[in-house]
Amino acid sequence: MKSNLIFIILILLLFLSCLEKSGSNLESPYDLSVSEGFQNPLGFHDSMPSFSWKLPKTSAVKKQNAYSIVVASAPDLLPDSPDVWSSGKVMSNQSVFVKYTGNPLKSRQKIYWQVCYWGSENSVSDWSEISSIEMGLLYNVDWKAKWIKIPDPKVWDTTRYGTRLFRPQYLRKAFNIDADIKKARLYITSKGVFKPYINGAKITEDVLTPGWTPYRKRIETLTYDVTEALKKGENTIGMILAEGWHSGRFGPRRRWDTVIATPRAICQLEIEDAKGKLKTITSNNSWKATRNGPVRVAGLYDGETYDANFELSNWNQPDFDDASWESVITEEKDSTTKLFPKKHPTIKNKQSLYPVKMKVQKTNQVLFDLGQNMVGVVNLKIPVKKGDTIQLRHGEMLNSEGKLFTKNLGSAKATDYYIAKEDNTISWQPKFTFHGFRYVEISGFHKEFTPQKSWVTGIVQHSDFDMSGHFKSSNTKLNQLHSNIQWGLRGNFFDVPLDCPQRSERLGWTGDAQVFIPTSLFLADTHAFWSAWLNSMREEQFNNGGIPVVVPNFTGNFAQAGWSDACTIVPWELYYRTGDIKVLEDNYDMMQKWCDYHTSEATNNISHMSTVGDWLQPYSQQKDDRRGDTPNTLISTAFYAYSVQLTMKSAAILGLEDDANYYRELLSSINQVFEKEYFDNNGQIKAPYTPTQTGYLLALGFNLLSPKTANQAINHLVKEIAATQNHLRTGFIGTPLLASVLDKYGQTDLLYDILFKETYPSWFYSINQGATTMWERWDGYTHDKGFANRALSFNHYAYGAIGQWLYERTAGIAPLEAGYKKIRFAPLPHQTLTAVAADYESNYGKITSKWKFEGDDFIYNIVVPPNTSANVVLPMFNKTPHITMNGKKIDVTIKNENVNIDNVQSGAYEFIYKNTH
Repeated sequence: MKSNLIFIILILLLFLSCLEKSGSNLESPYDLSVSEGFQNPLGFHDSMPSFSWKLPKTSAVKKQNAYSIVVASAPDLLPDSPDVWSSGKVMSNQSVFVKYTGNPLKSRQKIYWQVCYWGSENSVSDWSEISSIEMGLLYNVDWKAKWIKIPDPKVWDTTRYGTRLFRPQYLRKAFNIDADIKKARLYITSKGVFKPYINGAKITEDVLTPGWTPYRKRIETLTYDVTEALKKGENTIGMILAEGWHSGRFGPRRRWDTVIATPRAICQLEIEDAKGKLKTITSNNSWKATRNGPVRVAGLYDGETYDANFELSNWNQPDFDDASWESVITEEKDSTTKLFPKKHPTIKNKQSLYPVKMKVQKTNQVLFDLGQNMVGVVNLKIPVKKGDTIQLRHGEMLNSEGKLFTKNLGSAKATDYYIAKEDNTISWQPKFTFHGFRYVEISGFHKEFTPQKSWVTGIVQHSDFDMSGHFKSSNTKLNQLHSNIQWGLRGNFFDVPLDCPQRSERLGWTGDAQVFIPTSLFLADTHAFWSAWLNSMREEQFNNGGIPVVVPNFTGNFAQAGWSDACTIVPWELYYRTGDIKVLEDNYDMMQKWCDYHTSEATNNISHMSTVGDWLQPYSQQKDDRRGDTPNTLISTAFYAYSVQLTMKSAAILGLEDDANYYRELLSSINQVFEKEYFDNNGQIKAPYTPTQTGYLLALGFNLLSPKTANQAINHLVKEIAATQNHLRTGFIGTPLLASVLDKYGQTDLLYDILFKETYPSWFYSINQGATTMWERWDGYTHDKGFANRALSFNHYAYGAIGQWLYERTAGIAPLEAGYKKIRFAPLPHQTLTAVAADYESNYGKITSKWKFEGDDFIYNIVVPPNTSANVVLPMFNKTPHITMNGKKIDVTIKNENVNIDNVQSGAYEFIYKNTH
């Protein structure tokens, strides 16, 4: 009775708020999303979601003072009769990640929701459009289906690497529907990768589903609405199943030994008819299967072979005769492996690239240049003769003879084949592989055909997000650098954050990820992508608290400082840049366990954890020149302190004051010992330790030194840089800190000098060698010396971490509060540039910052989204700044030798700084 009374009171309050809305004069909120940015999700994973919305971009809306959310089981119950949950009128300016506090959502449940808000002077908005959430299957007990696969052959085919060859399986099931269909959902996943069909039609454009997780712990499931694909009467569901990450030759532990994990699939088709009767079709021993389909070989490293002579006409349609096919074998679900809805968008075909050049190399061999290093596959449209074997070889670069360079691919063949059964013009695209390439060599076509550029289209594939961040400057090479960073993200955000997409590696290296996450969030909405990867990281954490250096783990039971610290850095950066506190709630336990592991590896607060060092530092003096000169214990102790610092800050955000105090005291102890161990009284790294740029950058970037020592140490860092003619001598660990440290200590001119360097090693140096993506080495290839000897990935995003500084300081967009609730606009104009413009799509709306010099004036335009505020910080061009804001002279304050304009409310502004020169 008491709960019913409370619900009635909430409805009454909502009714009164609706009466209050009768004088509504504000536009409704828009761009509604749940949890990590999902809009109207199907097969959703979060039973306790959060709600976000944006306020309209009108001058009438500056901020939100209150909101109301209503949730119902049917759209016609909204907004007046929400039977699932109502927030009531909540006095709050929170418009992102508002937590749902009703009963946890259940498997298959579908809900509908709306939101309205109150602005200034109690003005109120119209209700938003209705959004929905439909849950997937949340628990293993929801699955009535069984895992199925074709029986193993008596004798396995093998590759030249000694691994078993899992020829792709074609699986099918015919069934009858005897009533009109109201709704149908297909729940499906695999150990391997799959492509599903119903009645001959593919039901999704998803690529390489279900993706890559720690399969022994969790396999992601997909939900598809197949209502329109089914019909009354006879139907057939079919799928092609290939090896993918789960079963194939993949990762360092599968390069030469035998793989024994056969691909298998599980699916459950639930059909509700017009009368509400439910029919369920599950994967079981009634299914039929064959290996004798046209996809003969399909591996992520080696490529795909399609033989049209084995095409199975209508195999996935009802009228197909499958009498010669084998019956599948089944296995029960493993209770230790969780089947759970996919937590981030799938891989998709995202865009098409067309050849910019074509060169005939032999009678039946031609090379296509797509003009851009990319990741995905080729869509091939080519005339063929019966018996032709068309070969497609992929590569990122050309050798000195203008031929395809493949030495950097390791053992990955990266070769696709199409075998023709008849004279025809074919259109074909591989389904179960991906390649990193700019160049495609095609051979094996009939000599009577003249090659055409139209034969080849590059299909760019990556996890399904759009590139929402934009940056443009007056410098063409700086713009090319930004483009290269974007393509580094496109090429390596492939269900997990890969280190490289082309060679026989393609692993989720944690060190690369932790340095790049801030930049990635400027470029695209990768919130869900990172959250899902952190889920895998939590699952892979060792019992002793260690974190593997790649996630999912392929490298064994060891952790390394600077790499494994991604378990504290990625959660903190993701929280701070999105404002989603759930990121910290989900990962705090992992962060604590990691700090404990760090402590166990330390003696008197000096960490002795292993590390690969400042990876690929130029001019390294080490025997293994991939490892930098910065002392290992300095690196591991610095990251020990930094992980403790971030865990301390996270504890404070979560309201865990006892934990925060514990980590605060631990951090103070580590910092004191760090300074005493590595720095002398003059702020210099002392003997026997080698002074390096990275050593100083770690100490200053992580705030490990007392103010006095730090102010001395920056001078030694500047001297180290000067000794290299103002070139960087930093690898994967040090380079991401270079810009922020020099900026922090007022060394902007030096930073721009380093950034705009044309000679080795520098960002522009790779561009001068023809780079269209970020490279693993600055000198992976040079026009005069050719290719470097080792570590030759030409799509490796780690050095793209400079993108964070391009947005935050060159353009001037940075968060002052988590999620950009408060924004710092602080551009750094320089004589090397005359104009810069950037956009960032925050959860509150688009943030814009653009500046230019026009005559003697500095003109600065910004857009502050609704429900946020900003501080504007401009350089001191002269002693008596004359600044107008939207045409009116304003008073400014001078702080830290900068012009400060505080508490700027939402809106569009133009600042004109008169007579700057």
